[in-house]
Amino acid sequence: MTSTPLNSLDVQPYQLQSLLAGVNDSFARQSGQVEVRCAQALGSEIYVGCSNGELLRFSIQPQGAAVPDSYGLLSRQAVVNDRPIQGITLLPSLYRALILADHQVYIYTLPSLDQIPPTVIKPIRNVVTVAVDEQHLRRPPPVDPSQPADPVDFCVIKRSAISLYSLFKERLFFQKEIPLPLGGFFARRTGQVLCVADKNYYNVINLELASFLPVLPVSQAQDGLQIKPSITVISENEFLIVSWLGTSSLGLFVTGEGEPVRGTLEWPAHPDSISLDYPYITALLPDETIQIHSIETQAIVQVVPAPADTQIAERKKLVASAHGFFIPSIQHSGKLRKTAVCLVRRGGARGPGELNGKETEEDVPAM
Repeated sequence: MTSTPLNSLDVQPYQLQSLLAGVNDSFARQSGQVEVRCAQALGSEIYVGCSNGELLRFSIQPQGAAVPDSYGLLSRQAVVNDRPIQGITLLPSLYRALILADHQVYIYTLPSLDQIPPTVIKPIRNVVTVAVDEQHLRRPPPVDPSQPADPVDFCVIKRSAISLYSLFKERLFFQKEIPLPLGGFFARRTGQVLCVADKNYYNVINLELASFLPVLPVSQAQDGLQIKPSITVISENEFLIVSWLGTSSLGLFVTGEGEPVRGTLEWPAHPDSISLDYPYITALLPDETIQIHSIETQAIVQVVPAPADTQIAERKKLVASAHGFFIPSIQHSGKLRKTAVCLVRRGGARGPGELNGKETEEDVPAM
């Protein structure tokens, strides 16, 4: 595998900033190394799932006028004992979160991260992976939390079947089950279309018709490497899937009917992680560089090099936050300054402060 070229274009849409430092300090008294396995962010909250089965909640803590606010640990709890948290999916429109751990899906409240009691909603068992309807994930939190919200639909991929569910705040409804003879290891859903990867192929499934269509091999090489599948929802009827070619990886945009659209993307190695921030696709490569493409032109617009400092934590995954989150900074206040601005009356008439044919200049604050 080759390293990422650093000849990016002049446009630099992103910069890196550390949000949490020393997460492992919270486990100083525990034996063995505890690793971060997954994370999600919403507003002033960051939720972190760990390899020991604990779920951490961080929130921004005020530090004073001269010091930027920072994230501090607010709570921690064990979801499962000594089993890693496999995934966190936030559902802001319901103030709920799906926590995947030990092949079970647990329902938690937001932002407090209290588990819905099993007497109200039982955990879903025998889960390989979860795919929530992407359009439902993008629903914002309700203006009035007391008003009823629309349910969120999601798929649970099991060893040989797909189970369809609808989640309300306090109720979980099972809809139906679709056979999946070859199984599935990774999936994404948009509307009534599911894109799922088995050991060999990416497949698109119409959930209403239960139709099944193989689209592209996960790997087209004969090198025997175990390739991690990658599926990203681009729009209401479009996915980005990535196939390993042997010396590089190809990104193909396909519709819910399996038809190719747009152009293609290419990476010098198979991405460890891909994330959408429209109109950009960000990809984390094995050499820890982050390569950013424009979806519209398929051109590289920026390359973030790997950390030069070996003490910096290893980059493992990219995670998108559909509704954004707060980044502590003091740059805004530092950039406030006085600047001279020419003031002219409407219609070009000169004001009484006219001096030698020039308008009066007044100092006003500007950003």
